[in-house]
Amino acid sequence: MATSFLNPTPSSLRLSSVSSSSSAAARALSPPSSHRFHLGRSPPSRTLQRAWFAGHLRSPPLPAGRLAVRCGAVKMIGQSEFAAEVLGSDVPVLVDFVADWCGPCRLIGPVVEWASEEYEGRLKVVKIDHDANPELIEEYKVYGLPTLIFFKNGQEVPESRREGAITKVKLKEYLDSLLGSTTVV
Repeated sequence: MATSFLNPTPSSLRLSSVSSSSSAAARALSPPSSHRFHLGRSPPSRTLQRAWFAGHLRSPPLPAGRLAVRCGAVKMIGQSEFAAEVLGSDVPVLVDFVADWCGPCRLIGPVVEWASEEYEGRLKVVKIDHDANPELIEEYKVYGLPTLIFFKNGQEVPESRREGAITKVKLKEYLDSLLGSTTVV
């Protein structure tokens, strides 16, 4: 059984006939490459198209080994050190939950480093890797990153949880209110 349809060509419209075979119909229904609009450029090869899409959909190759959120003065701890470093601390502790792949975590990294140096002696600042510590993430219900939680006397201070990026000024206000300090530096 044959069907008829209009096949556009540059010069005119022409009536064509196609058999009911699916591959022939598919070839007939797809316009020839000369009819695709590419703004005066020849169409890229299928290989180039795949390479372009693959390059834009895949993240850049990572160097050997695992990348980590850098911490200078801030200590990176895990599940095993949490009880001693946070719950057993004599000074209040600011816990920063981060991940390697989290852009806002990298964004506030220098601000958290500043806080660690600024409040040295009055506040301990530690970071916890989200991906490496699922038990802590579950226990403290960390749903967004970065998350800052303030601990005092081994307990999470109510209403102290902050999620998302934070500026240096806002972090200073946040910490001063929690530490009961009004000094300006």
